[in-house]
Amino acid sequence: MGIFKLSIKFTFLLFFFGCFANCKKQQKNIEIKEAILIQKKDTIPSFPNYLTKDYVLGKFDYTKNDDFMLVPESLSNKKIYVRTAVLDAFLKMEIEAKKENIHLTIISGTRNFEHQKRIWNYKWNEKYKNTPTEKRALKILEYSSMPSSSRHHWGTDIDLNNLNNAYFSSGKGLKEYNWLLKNASKFGFYQPYTSKENGRTGYHEEKWHWSYLPLSKIYLDYYNQQITYKDINDFEGAEFAKEIDIIKNYVNGISVELNK
Repeated sequence: MGIFKLSIKFTFLLFFFGCFANCKKQQKNIEIKEAILIQKKDTIPSFPNYLTKDYVLGKFDYTKNDDFMLVPESLSNKKIYVRTAVLDAFLKMEIEAKKENIHLTIISGTRNFEHQKRIWNYKWNEKYKNTPTEKRALKILEYSSMPSSSRHHWGTDIDLNNLNNAYFSSGKGLKEYNWLLKNASKFGFYQPYTSKENGRTGYHEEKWHWSYLPLSKIYLDYYNQQITYKDINDFEGAEFAKEIDIIKNYVNGISVELNK
């Protein structure tokens, strides 16, 4: 009888410690799974409340949006709006540039869907009307975006001084461009469309186009998560967007620095 009791006691202890060890293992697994879930949650970017599909597609009135400001006449060649944070950064950059006798003027800023549509449709129906249809979109895309795919929709991107690469290749223009290459990043600005020699896809190089990365990176992330080819429509040649793979090759055809 004593041996029987001892056997029961031993069996109970084995069961207890076995269960205890197994429970600890299960608890550990639960903790690991929870940690993974928390980590995954932390990696999902949180976007500003105002950020919508219509916003990144350029389908809103920026002139009536409190987050946009009119660029001072002394620093622009026409009526131009950009986001307030972008203008603040540009003004700081312009002050520093002046110290080295560099003058920066914004010649293009925010363009909404309708504005970009007018540019695109003019080139489709007039400027390149004799170009075969299957090649026309690619011709326009050398320097102009399809509506709903332009960074200018966001109010983060600006064109400076001249819309001709040759201007920035010598003399005054070269001095301005070299200054921007050296200093613009200190104020959050980067050139999205650099040389294509290293395999960048999309638009040709644009030495005049500078993007305010602290905001444009957020908007691009949102665009890539939310926008599909069903959202890119209502303009001449829109049916070629998917065939050309506009989102991959053009919206994301940007400088490596903007992908960091």
